[in-house]
Amino acid sequence: MNECSLEQQIGLINAIAHGDQSAFEKLYRLTSPRLFAVAFRMLRNHARAEEVLHDSFLTVWSRAGNYNAQLSAPLTWLTHIVRNRAIDLMRCSDNRLQTLDDDQADSLTDNSLTPLAKLQQDHEAKQLADCMTHLPVEQRQSIMLAYYQGLSHGEISVHLQQPLGTIKSWIRRALDHLKSCVGL
Repeated sequence: MNECSLEQQIGLINAIAHGDQSAFEKLYRLTSPRLFAVAFRMLRNHARAEEVLHDSFLTVWSRAGNYNAQLSAPLTWLTHIVRNRAIDLMRCSDNRLQTLDDDQADSLTDNSLTPLAKLQQDHEAKQLADCMTHLPVEQRQSIMLAYYQGLSHGEISVHLQQPLGTIKSWIRRALDHLKSCVGL
């Protein structure tokens, strides 16, 4: 949502609460790519991520009046809706019996990791997680918001209520620490 200010974002949600379809369309255009990325990262399935995004925006339409700008930034509120919908879908019993499309089936056949490669991948993941615990809280939080939630530096700045330059410094320092910690 880089294209409009925080006040404009809040204004869009308030307009949606009053049934403004053009505000809803604008909010969708501004946020759907990022929100889809969050859903896709969680579900690893394009169709299910689209389903979650659709359901999430139905929730936005029906619950925009419940949004409270004092509690969270608009993108944070929207991301929570998407994450909760994705979690609900993952918990659904039907999710256990999903069918694979052709692309997914092809990716499972010849491209599976060898046990040695899997062990190496697990070791690297543990090493990265250990390195993350050694970061100061604000740096770790900034990295998590940037790389796991998909927020931009500007959105992290708004979310954490810190200057943009501070956020950029925290992320740069955290990445430098992680690179040296994991040996890159």
